[in-house]
Amino acid sequence: MRFNIFSTVLIFTTISPIFPAIAENIQHTQKLLSSKQCPNCELTGAGLVLANLQGANLEGANLSGANLSRANLIGANLSGANLAGASLFGANLTGANLTGANLAGTDLRSAYLTGANLTDVDLKNTFLLGVIGLSSDVGEAEDFYRLGIAEAKAGHYKDAVKYYNQAISLKPDLAAAYFARSMALADLGSLERALVDAEKSREIFISKGSQEGEELSQTLVEIIDLRLNPPEPKKPNQIVHAIGSLLPSLLRLAF
Repeated sequence: MRFNIFSTVLIFTTISPIFPAIAENIQHTQKLLSSKQCPNCELTGAGLVLANLQGANLEGANLSGANLSRANLIGANLSGANLAGASLFGANLTGANLTGANLAGTDLRSAYLTGANLTDVDLKNTFLLGVIGLSSDVGEAEDFYRLGIAEAKAGHYKDAVKYYNQAISLKPDLAAAYFARSMALADLGSLERALVDAEKSREIFISKGSQEGEELSQTLVEIIDLRLNPPEPKKPNQIVHAIGSLLPSLLRLAF
């Protein structure tokens, strides 16, 4: 089952959503830390930074607004949990069960999600920049394309390429993903690969009758070719700027 999950991924902020302050249930927090068994517990706003909650049972727990930054939640059961507005920044959720969890406004930046079960989870308002191990089963090609753009804008070109790869694996004729991957590869110095992608994007745009895409791809081909064969020493710096000038076109190209 697939979901449209990255509609707000281009919001770059270190400020978490603001929720009303509610006092946490200290007894429930202590129970969780001592036994790791706290299904349906009231943990609103709980401070659990760096907490070792590996294998914890938090099924149906209310963790809205809780701070679980960099917590160890490997294999934890968070099915049906309310994590709205919670911070899971850098948390390890490898193999965690998040089936049906509420992740509205949840900060999952730089979190580890390899093998996590995200069945029936709506991530459309979740902060996902830098997330690691997100399965292609939870998004459409265009979603991963957008996430790649977010990573590229943040200067994380290697991560951007990974998301573009996922987008292309889901939709091999997504010309914009080849175009964007070409730009990221160029920024990483892989000019030959960048040129191949730029030419591929041009071919697909031509086949789809997109004049704008064709023209932009041709421009990118010419820019990369100049970087491969600079006519004079100062040209590369001018060309780097030229590639950056194409960035605003990326989102428009996909639709």
